[in-house]
Amino acid sequence: MLRKELIEQIKKKKSFLCVGLDPDINKIPEFLKSYPDPIFEFNKRIIDATKDLCVAYKPNAAFYEAYGIKGLQALIDTYKYLPKDCLNIIDAKRGDIGNTSDKYARAFFDEQSGGMSFDAITITPYMGNDSVTPYLAYEGKWVIILALTSSVGSKDFQYLQTGDDFLYETVIKKANTWAGADRIMYVVGATKSTEFTNIRQYAPDNFLLVPGVGAQGGSLEDVCKYGITKDCGLLVNSSRSILYASNGEDFAEVARAEALSLQQQMQAELEKAGVI
Repeated sequence: MLRKELIEQIKKKKSFLCVGLDPDINKIPEFLKSYPDPIFEFNKRIIDATKDLCVAYKPNAAFYEAYGIKGLQALIDTYKYLPKDCLNIIDAKRGDIGNTSDKYARAFFDEQSGGMSFDAITITPYMGNDSVTPYLAYEGKWVIILALTSSVGSKDFQYLQTGDDFLYETVIKKANTWAGADRIMYVVGATKSTEFTNIRQYAPDNFLLVPGVGAQGGSLEDVCKYGITKDCGLLVNSSRSILYASNGEDFAEVARAEALSLQQQMQAELEKAGVI
């Protein structure tokens, strides 16, 4: 999905919601466990219930890899089921030297090789250019670089001084030399909302993937106050608050209600900012 297509979907759906598909076999409704593939069945019903309310889906690779071959098959089946009008992101947080990154890129971007061809992948940039450029070699694919996270451990490295900058600022400045805002996004945690004004100095046009709204305590209003742009520039991810809003047979309906509430809040923020 190209940048202009993503912006069109945001305006059409009046939403910048990304639904995180992080299925935990211990949390999904008990009745689904009688299905041949409970994880895929869970994902399929969540997708059917929310696809008109969101503009992106983000399966987290760990929640599939943990179940071995069956989990990988569930991820492939989920990828194939994702709506074509939604940006599909694999949250893999890979980060390694060039030849290894090339194989990771093939796994998630080359459908003939790995069975999947996601639009975007999350990357850990600690090893620098070598860990990112193999993904950028795939035309039209997005790289989403970890910049500033909501985790407690973010203070361990991300706020280290590198000259006049924090390390996360240096990461953004350097990554912007590798590709433009049509290929690179950044992960910025919702609990860091007051940092968005600072981040927008270095990444004024890049989309920001924002986890942490909802269950992790981030404020959608604050994220928009400091981070929204004329093109929206935000993909706000919600996982647990949607997926596990109910663990009964009504889980998909309750998940939709939660997604609808977020979409309506997002519509108000888009109108306030003049995006729609």
